[in-house]
Amino acid sequence: MTRTVFCQKLQQELEGLDRPPYPGPKGQEIFDTISKQAWQEWQRHQTLLINEKELSMMNPADRAFLQEEMTKYMAGEDYAKAEGYTPEQGAE
Repeated sequence: MTRTVFCQKLQQELEGLDRPPYPGPKGQEIFDTISKQAWQEWQRHQTLLINEKELSMMNPADRAFLQEEMTKYMAGEDYAKAEGYTPEQGAE
């Protein structure tokens, strides 16, 4: 049976992640409160941010920026967008 969660981002009961996306309390919080769909949407958006802003995952400041933006994104707050990017019709 599929595990479901009430998704904080999408505000509905949806399929949950199979496991925490990374270790520690933040990973567990995401596992408990974010749906698989919302996490996949974040991963697509994160990739856009990394590419458009030329972020390096070797840079602690860039990793901290992404962590902060992920928290905002999942909470439904205003978050960084990829400038100049227009999503395809029906996407994001």
